[in-house]
Amino acid sequence: MLDMGDVVAVPLPLGGYGACQVTAAGEYLTVCTLDWRSDAVPALDELRAAGPLILDHHSWTGAPEVTNVAAADPLPAGFVRLGRLPPHPELPRQCNSYGFWTGLGAQVVLQRRWDVDIPAAVKAAYKAAGRGKVAVDLGGPPLVRSTALSALDLREHQGDIRWAGLDALPRLTTLSWAGPDRGLAEALRDRPLVSTLRWTDPPDEVDLSRTHLTGLALHGSRPSRLVLPAGLMELSLLGGPPEMVVAGADGRWIRLTSRCGVPSGLGGVRELVLEVAGDLPGTALDGLDELESLQVRWTGPYGGLPGVVTLPRLHSLELVDAYGVEVPALPAPGGSLRHLSVNGLRSSRSKAIKQRYKDSDVVVEVRGAKSDRWLAANIDNPLRDWVDDHQRGGAAACKAYAEAARAIAELSADDPGAVADARGVLKRFVEALNGIDERYEMIDTLRREEAGEVFFELAKRAGVPPAETRAWFDDWREF
Repeated sequence: MLDMGDVVAVPLPLGGYGACQVTAAGEYLTVCTLDWRSDAVPALDELRAAGPLILDHHSWTGAPEVTNVAAADPLPAGFVRLGRLPPHPELPRQCNSYGFWTGLGAQVVLQRRWDVDIPAAVKAAYKAAGRGKVAVDLGGPPLVRSTALSALDLREHQGDIRWAGLDALPRLTTLSWAGPDRGLAEALRDRPLVSTLRWTDPPDEVDLSRTHLTGLALHGSRPSRLVLPAGLMELSLLGGPPEMVVAGADGRWIRLTSRCGVPSGLGGVRELVLEVAGDLPGTALDGLDELESLQVRWTGPYGGLPGVVTLPRLHSLELVDAYGVEVPALPAPGGSLRHLSVNGLRSSRSKAIKQRYKDSDVVVEVRGAKSDRWLAANIDNPLRDWVDDHQRGGAAACKAYAEAARAIAELSADDPGAVADARGVLKRFVEALNGIDERYEMIDTLRREEAGEVFFELAKRAGVPPAETRAWFDDWREF
């Protein structure tokens, strides 16, 4: 258990090390990131005079980087406890933000990228941008957007595009695109501030090696060959898998999220998120000898976990909606595993999981345990996890969804009054949620977003136009 004054070396997303120090301890540790970067693990004495990392990149205004981390959370793989020093007088002793150990290194990299890679004129324009409106000339009908706009969706843009028009948006960091390149990669090469790209139905050959992207998400059709930039830290493959990926160090510095396994060329990944339906394929983890952190999310049907026990460096394993996972499939104690988190499982297996790792070095977190009987009735209910927040309120939300889904399914697509009937069903569903929130006060921002997604899906099944769907939801909800 860490205590006040403890200093920890933090592996950085693109290589090298930063450092942090604990300045207050209790149920949560107040952890300050230090103004430090080195190629190798630093010696404790080297950090004696290190002050706080001051963030002024993008919208940050010169605040020190500090967060609260749960004291019970184990250090992730690669973090090195160096010893204890008196905290530097400039390090904050308290803060109001909460996070995880794994997020500490990112700000070091982002601040360094801002300091080194972003031209002074681009930084000045970003900081000077106000809240006015500007005409964006991309070669088609003029777009009027806020000068503070950070994300631009160009998926509907047809034909040639005048990429110079992007320069009217000094805070643009995220771009959404669809279809052929049409000069996209070249435009990104010349705009180092654009760090995130979401690309739907990319072409067969995608070369982003000369861009400045740190985050990339591909949807829809798959490219046969994908070449990644050296600074990429996040890659999401949400469509078909590329046949070949070209990445530095076989993807060692990339946190990969995938619905299609790990493609060739990314065998060095250390952080992996898999979204699966049914059993995790036995070959899905073959060759991933460097893998340290694995999260598996089931989207239904809920299957098992073959092959996880063979990962020699696996340090952290997180399972979400693991209703089909058998306890013997989990890694045996005594190996490299140090942190196991299971969110959503059969309650009949909860005790066995804790018993499996009793008196071992593995920290176990189990949440969202549900009885077999309850799951038989609700396993496909998208609001099933609401019972983890409030038993009665969550059960009422599940019942409201089940009734709405049955009513929508009974509507006839050939009935000219189907949309009007659907309107009544959907309104009753939202009114039920209004009553649940009034009684139990349980619909926070996350649950509101989940309720919206469920509402829109029900409306889609009924053939309700999307524009009407959004208006209905906003008009009827009181949460």
